[in-house]
Amino acid sequence: MSASPAAAAPSTQFLERPEGRIAYDVQGVGPLLVLVPGMGELRSSYRFLTPRLVEAGYTVVTTDLRGHGESDTTFSAYGDPETASDISALIDSLGSSAVIIGNSLAAGAGVIVAADHPEQVTGLVLLGPFVRNPPAGRISLAMFRAMTAPFWVALMWKSYMPTLYSGRKPEDFKEYRDAVTASLRRPEYGRAFSLTTRQTDHDPAEARLLEVRAPVLVVMGERDPDFKDPAGEAHWIGETLKADVVMVPQAGHYPQSQQPEITERAILEFLESMGPRA
Repeated sequence: MSASPAAAAPSTQFLERPEGRIAYDVQGVGPLLVLVPGMGELRSSYRFLTPRLVEAGYTVVTTDLRGHGESDTTFSAYGDPETASDISALIDSLGSSAVIIGNSLAAGAGVIVAADHPEQVTGLVLLGPFVRNPPAGRISLAMFRAMTAPFWVALMWKSYMPTLYSGRKPEDFKEYRDAVTASLRRPEYGRAFSLTTRQTDHDPAEARLLEVRAPVLVVMGERDPDFKDPAGEAHWIGETLKADVVMVPQAGHYPQSQQPEITERAILEFLESMGPRA
């Protein structure tokens, strides 16, 4: 179905931030790509895509969101601007401009970094992107917040995850879902995730869209359940950012792990279209 993830995971490094540490790892040599997962996900969400990009000649950095994975849970605030500040600080620490590849919430954060720090961002790849708040009724919002209350968030998210992976699931989906669930079972991480669901607001990202000058690629799963009309949302983002748009068949919210071959091909074509490598 897809290439196997790298046999040996790289060692975790940590970026010191004012309220805690952000976990990340580095693989490969070449122009810098910073890969950031979405809410509730681990940086191993990119386990299929990373080795392909390394093989293609890039330095690939994957990072956990604050309060997720191996990052600390000592932060007081979560969401798009906060994630953007972590991404910007990470790029600064690495000493090179980067293409940001962001999934879901991290796509909105990438937009903010590109608007605030254009010198840091050579390009944006937005996967299943939230760059504005979707229309949501009071009842559905209340149900989602109840579902992600700290006490039962691990159990509820384990049940909810398969719906987000609508279409073709990775071969190792059960093992990956178990890893996400185990991470959320840690009380402080369940609480941090719950805070992320409550504090995240995509209005700051939407407000900065017209300030983005970097080239942009939008990759959206045709069956992404987070959007009533995935193709319509992808093309609206494409028109707003003058971006290329790729719709991925048999993929939901995570095309990077559901259809890594298609996603890799789209990203590499986009990177090549940006011109000679730095």
